[in-house]
Amino acid sequence: MEKEIFEKSFIEKLNNNFPVFAKYFDFNLKVFCEFNTLIFEINKCLILELNRASITLTNNLLERLLKLALINNETGIGPLPIEKWNDVFSEPNKKYGSIPLGNSIEKCKKLELITTDEKTFLFDTIRQLMRNGFSHADSSKILSDLPDESKMFQGSLINPNEDLKEVRVNQKIIPTFQALQMERFANENAKPYFDFVFKLIFRIEKRLLEKQK
Repeated sequence: MEKEIFEKSFIEKLNNNFPVFAKYFDFNLKVFCEFNTLIFEINKCLILELNRASITLTNNLLERLLKLALINNETGIGPLPIEKWNDVFSEPNKKYGSIPLGNSIEKCKKLELITTDEKTFLFDTIRQLMRNGFSHADSSKILSDLPDESKMFQGSLINPNEDLKEVRVNQKIIPTFQALQMERFANENAKPYFDFVFKLIFRIEKRLLEKQK
């Protein structure tokens, strides 16, 4: 494929989508500064309509957010002399660095770093659909509401006058249709998912700051 085709597509998407997503480049994190580059990367994916990539990166952002929330809650968020960094972060990192998503959601709720509503949404919706659907490549939950049979019609390009033949397929189990449905889902949900996680970062950050007063 020619470079000019990519260039034209990128410029068109930038011009069309930048006004919508520009606000996500304008932020100031006080606790979770390490997310600056990841947020920029996800936002660039959204501008270029790389929605499956955006969801997968947002999954990474969310899981890391909850782990860091637990670590920062334990270590505190005040300045530390550099010679104490290893001692202060060693145990919390060991405790929370590899924690499964479900456990980190539960612990964040117990420590009042997230609300009951946030916990329910994260556990029942995000964990099942976004995380399992994209990071684990398990489309079953996302496609579960599709009918077991969909009516389609088979024709022939060689013999276009031939009568169309009705066939019934289960889109939930056929890889080609799974891919099409997952793409549709990503296109519809990438932006609202990122928006939720983006705002959650600042809500958790505010709660950590209030707890450390």
